[in-house]
Amino acid sequence: MKIESHFIDDLFSRLNKKHEKDVIIRSVMTDSRIQTENALFVPIKGENFDGHDFLLQAVENGAIASLWQRTISVPTELPADFIIYLVDDTTEALQQLANKYRLHVNPKVIAVTGSNGKTTTKDMLTSVFKTTYMTHATKGNFNNEIGLPLTILSMPTNTEILVVEMGMDAFGEISLLSQIAQPDVAIITNIGESHIEFLGSKEGIAEAKLEILEGLNEQGTIIIDGDEPLINDRLKGLKKITCGFDENNEYHVSNVTMEDFTTHFTINGNKKFTVPLLGHHHAKNASFALAVAEQFDINEQLANKALQSLEHSEMRFQTTLGKNGVTIINDAYNASATSMKAAINVVKNLASFKCKILILGDILELGHYAKQLHLSVAEEISPPINIVFTVGEEASIISEYVKANQPMIKTVHFQEKNLIIDKLEKYFNKDTIILFKASRGLALEQIVNQCLE
Repeated sequence: MKIESHFIDDLFSRLNKKHEKDVIIRSVMTDSRIQTENALFVPIKGENFDGHDFLLQAVENGAIASLWQRTISVPTELPADFIIYLVDDTTEALQQLANKYRLHVNPKVIAVTGSNGKTTTKDMLTSVFKTTYMTHATKGNFNNEIGLPLTILSMPTNTEILVVEMGMDAFGEISLLSQIAQPDVAIITNIGESHIEFLGSKEGIAEAKLEILEGLNEQGTIIIDGDEPLINDRLKGLKKITCGFDENNEYHVSNVTMEDFTTHFTINGNKKFTVPLLGHHHAKNASFALAVAEQFDINEQLANKALQSLEHSEMRFQTTLGKNGVTIINDAYNASATSMKAAINVVKNLASFKCKILILGDILELGHYAKQLHLSVAEEISPPINIVFTVGEEASIISEYVKANQPMIKTVHFQEKNLIIDKLEKYFNKDTIILFKASRGLALEQIVNQCLE
């Protein structure tokens, strides 16, 4: 980022009109503890904190200007030339500034949402587009009403392609993000059960995801999971591209095979691709990236090479070796019933391991669907799975079902996740693979770390 302060003057008024000199702002910060240079500080008000309390710390760490809620007193200890922009709401002002900067830089914007796979799809898009264009993308989990504006405001002024991820847990949130980013291409990876507690049903989830259309360029393209009727049937008459396993999709994924922690697949019967991830669902995620790549005239061979060298986000089906050569699949970043079942089936199909262990925790935010959806996960578990360890409140439904219906599988439920490691250690060898999967709130990566060398 590099903007002059007068760029912000067009949106918000300065507190002290005597100091209207122009300065260069090189970054936007919401965390006053981070050391930076020539930054605009945006104090965010949360339920249990108020960023306005930390303005002086932000100044010490490199802030030269700040957005400021006009109803809050400004500290008198500020440097004389420090710029204060008065706003009604700092979060809304951050979003306004991000939208103006998006229009100023004017990249082509690719937005990704969906119940599952949006981060992996975003990583695939980023890898493919970096081969040909100056590309900037969401980092980490910066995909909400604060994170997405910060992603936009962190892009260099020479950005040609901006890839943004859009998350939500309530109606209206994707609409807001879409109107800030104003995408040229919108992708909906799928409709699962994530946040069904707040959205009421899968139909409600589909409705919420389709809010991405509200900011889409009038000439823009929507790319969807063509296997999902809850999306497909609602987009009749719109310019769309469908991807999926059904042969009627424009990007038909078939011939999916897995080996050596890679997935091979074919698009439309004759175009072969490879991704360094395991699972049919990752082949579909890649098809979204390939569909967009073709829209932007990226060479097919170049795209395939980029997918093969993919650098994907941590804790998303991240495969690594642990103690004594045990293979660990760290998929602990988050979970839905759909993604958990997909991960279980990947492990079941890995023929090179003699011992296959599942460490599964609660899937959160399911409301009154919790029992039904945890039970649907349990029904996917069968030999060649050897051991199932569960942890949490609702995950006990999984272990109870498996214990009753799959007596060949050793099953234990734990009230505390820290008790799991002692039971695991005797299985640490090169013939064992262990999958860790749960919602973010369970922080299963803490157990993963104890399994590593």
